[in-house]
Formats: sequence, C-alpha cells, structure tokens
Amino acid sequence: MDICLALKVTDKDNVATIFANGVKDGMQVDVHDKKGSSELMTVIGDVPYGHKIAVREIKKGELIIKYGEEIGAATKDIAKGEYVHVHNLEALRGRGDL
Repeated sequence: MDICLALKVTDKDNVATIFANGVKDGMQVDVHDKKGSSELMTVIGDVPYGHKIAVREIKKGELIIKYGEEIGAATKDIAKGEYVHVHNLEALRGRGDL
C-alpha cells in the first residue's frame, strides 16, 4: 500500500493538508514541510482530500493555524494525527461577531 501525502506549509502551522483520496482511520500519512523534512503519522478519523490533520497535540481553545493563518480555535483537545474540521474547530472567519 502506498503512503499518502500531507503538507505542512509554514513552521507556524499546527495542521497539515491531506493530498490523497480514501484516507481512513488508522492509515499512515507522510507529512512533508517546506524544508524537506517528513514525518509518518497515523491518522485518527477518515479524512477527505484537501482536509487537515493535527501535526501535534492541540489544546481546547488553542488557535488552529493553516498556511500560516489563524483559521479557528479548537473546541476540544485534538490529538496528533486527528482529523481537524467542524466537529472540533470553531471558525473565526466570516462570523461577523468578532
């Protein structure tokens, strides 16, 4: 079985974007960064193409950073490798109340 690819774009990012279809709970992905480093991670949850996983533990209330930008805050503790999306992330953009 081929290892799927994920990319961490900036050093500030605490999530990486999955660039593969069919990534399922328990599979391994190879997370690459712009420096050429890579790390194998076990995915927690099924992750659609273009969605993200945590590259380290993220505590409840901590900002989620993707592509160097703050995109939301964790609504619960998120484990390394866990799928990060609306079930554990509150968006900060386009809300109108901030």
